[in-house]
Parts: sequence; C-alpha cells; structure tokens
Amino acid sequence: MRFSSELWKHRTGMKHQTTNKAMNKISVIIAREYSTRVKKKSFIIMTLLTPLLMASIFVIPALVMSNKDKDLKKIAVVEDGSDLFRGAIPNISEAEFVYLDNVKLADIKKTFESAGYYGVLYISPEVIQTPNAIQLISRKQPPMSLLEHISGSIEKEIERQKMQSYNIKDLDQILKSIHTDVQIQTIKIDEEGNTKQTSTGAAMVLAYLSGFLMYMLVFMFGAQVMRGVIEEKTSRVVEVIVSSVKPFQLMLGKIVGIALVGLTQFAVWIMLTGAIVSVVKVNFTGNIKTEQVQNAPQSLVQAGTTSTVPDAVKGAQAENEVLKAINTALDQNWALIIPVFLFYFLSGYLLYASLFAAVGSAVDSETDTQQFMLPITIPIILGLVVAMGTMENPESSISFWFSMIPLTSPIVMVARMPFDVPGWELIVSMLIMAATVIGGIWMAAKIYRTGILMYGKKSSYSEIWKWLRYKE
Repeated sequence: MRFSSELWKHRTGMKHQTTNKAMNKISVIIAREYSTRVKKKSFIIMTLLTPLLMASIFVIPALVMSNKDKDLKKIAVVEDGSDLFRGAIPNISEAEFVYLDNVKLADIKKTFESAGYYGVLYISPEVIQTPNAIQLISRKQPPMSLLEHISGSIEKEIERQKMQSYNIKDLDQILKSIHTDVQIQTIKIDEEGNTKQTSTGAAMVLAYLSGFLMYMLVFMFGAQVMRGVIEEKTSRVVEVIVSSVKPFQLMLGKIVGIALVGLTQFAVWIMLTGAIVSVVKVNFTGNIKTEQVQNAPQSLVQAGTTSTVPDAVKGAQAENEVLKAINTALDQNWALIIPVFLFYFLSGYLLYASLFAAVGSAVDSETDTQQFMLPITIPIILGLVVAMGTMENPESSISFWFSMIPLTSPIVMVARMPFDVPGWELIVSMLIMAATVIGGIWMAAKIYRTGILMYGKKSSYSEIWKWLRYKE
C-alpha cells in the first residue's frame, strides 16, 4: 500500500510539472503575440480613430440639426396666370417665397439668378388634377426639407380648396382648430410598476452599432489569426517552434494572445467613445437656445409671420429629440449589455479564430484559403444581415433562432440586447455557444496539429476529414 501511495504521488507530481510547463509555454506565446501586435502603428491608429468614428454617429446628427443653412433662399413663384396658390406656401427661416405677376416661365428661367433668386417654383393650374405638375428650377440641388415644405403646403391648400367646394361655413377656422401634432412617448414598465422613458430610435442605433462592431471584431481578429499561422508556416518558423511546444499549445497561445489584444482595444474604445460623447453632449446642450421654442410664436406673430411658427417650433423640437436620443443611449442597461457583449465577443472570437487557425494551417498561402473561407464567412454575413432586420422586429422567429445558432448568435444576440431579451433566451444561447466553442477548438486543434507541418500539397475537404479522424 505504501508503494502504491508513493507511486500515485509521483505520477501526480509528474502531471503537475507537465501541466505547469505547458502553461508556461502557452503564456510565453501569449505574451509574444500580445506585445508584438499592440506595438504596431496600425493598432495604435485604429484604437484612437475608431472611437471618433463611433462617437460621430451619435454626435454628427445633433450637430447637423443645430447648424442649419443660415443663407436665406429667395424663390420666385410663377403660377402661369392663375392665383390659386398665392400665399399658400409660407415663408420659413431658410426660404422666402416671392409671388411674381405677369411673368412668363421661359423669361424668368434665364434671369432668375441675376435677379437674386435661388430658384423658380412653377405651379401649373393642372396641379389639382395632376399632382406632379410642379417644377422647382434651380442651379443647385435643393435640400429635402425645402421640397417637403413646398409639397406639404401645396397639399394642404389643395385639400382646403376641395373642401371649400362643399360650402362649409368658417372652413378655415375649423381646419385650424382641428389641426393636431401627435408625438408618442415610449415608456417601459417593469414587474414592480417602475417606469422609465425609452427611445426606439436610440435602441435601433445601438443595435446596429453592436451588431456591426461584433461582425467587424470577430472577422478582423479571426483573420489576423489565420494570417499569422500562414506566415509562420510559409517561413518555416513553425518547424522550430513545434520542436519545443505542441501544435495545440501554439494554436491556443496565438488565439488567446490576439483575444487579449482585442479586449485591450475594446476597453479603450469604450472609455474614449463615452468620454467623447459626454463632452460633446454637454457642449451641445449648453449651446441650444431652448427659450426660442417658448418665444418663437409670440415674436413671429408680432412680426406678422405667423406662418413660420410651426417650422421654428419643429426645428427646436427636432434638436430636443436628438438630445433625448443621446440621453437614452447613454441611459441603457450597460451593466448587462457590456458583459453580454464581452461574452459573445470572446466566445465568438474563440470559435471563429480556431476555425481561421485551422484554415491557415491547411494551406500554404492566402490565395489557397478561398475554398475554405466560404463556409466560415457565410454565417458571419448572414448574422449581420439578420441583425439589421432585428432592429425592426427583435422578437421575430428568425431573430430568435439566429440568436441561438452558435455561428450567428454573437452578432444577432448583441443586436437584440437593447430591446430587452428574455433571460431564459440569453442563458440558453450562452450555454449553446459555450458548448460549441469547446467542440470547435477541439476540432480545429485536430486539423491544426496535422496541417501545420504539411507542405507542398493542396488540401481538400476529404483530406481535412481524414485529419479529423486521426487518433492521438
């Protein structure tokens, strides 16, 4: 019994020593992969530029709303001998409409620019029967807001004239009294009855950014693993490395090292993006003149331009909507979203990086990877496409199943997170993902250990299948 006990202790000690040596070798490979990549100029540039690009998606719409075109556009209105629509188009802060008498369209088309007009608006009397009988002639492409203002004003005037044909008394007063603008506020309520204001637009933007960022990170860092394997294989450096470490240790060290690079970059992105958005939000909020929303109606009425009141109010309301969207985006449940994103980034990266490493070990150059890359890239692209549709219908059956399928769940599930995914769906998806990652790494390791030392022979799917069936 004493001899058996000592033998068991000896074997246990040998196993621990072997495990420690393997872990030390893997840690050296991880440190090498990490240090060489974070010191590259491309890593530093992408780490600093990406937060600026991500923050600009939130900031630029707000800046565009607050910095509208200040140049007043004078537009000559020609009605071809009729006065059916005189005064129907109200002036706005960006445009003034001047109605001309006894002017032919052919003449004003040649001289409108020298007369100081931005363009000529021709309204045919047939517009009541033919809605497209309106022309806006200008040297430049007119802004969409101007076109919408003109078409909306003409539509209201045509409707008013048609209703007047019914000889309704005090029609104009009735139309003004019944006009109502409706805005829907979205309120989320929990099981305890607590309420919180939300923004569907902000959730959609966050879903798009999360899905696209996951797609970009998984594909980018996975491709780095494949290129690194191919470079080491073609330069024959791997022959020297595998003399001191096992192929599986080399593959695992490379995958984990690049994963740490990705986590470092992601952590910097979160901090810089949050700082940039917060700074711009504070400055933008301070520059908005909210009092113009309250004073606009009175001042415009006193100036005799009551028709411009709705446009001024709408412009200020649009600015406030942008601010509300930014506040809602910053007020998301980041305590859940960020850990879930990190889990799917790590699991998705480990799964795809192992597949990319297997592909890199099976070929001799990047040109030979095309036949093996298609089955890997198709699920990634499908996941991105479904994630885009998820923004419109996050509870659809397609979104549900693609958030459960391991090859697409890293992209689709993070896109569903801003829309409050049920807890059981999230747990089931994570368990399936974890099991698939283990199986994927095991399968990739069997391909890697054989393919990494194969030279001069083009691999095929049947050949890779044989590698998977090789015994230890």
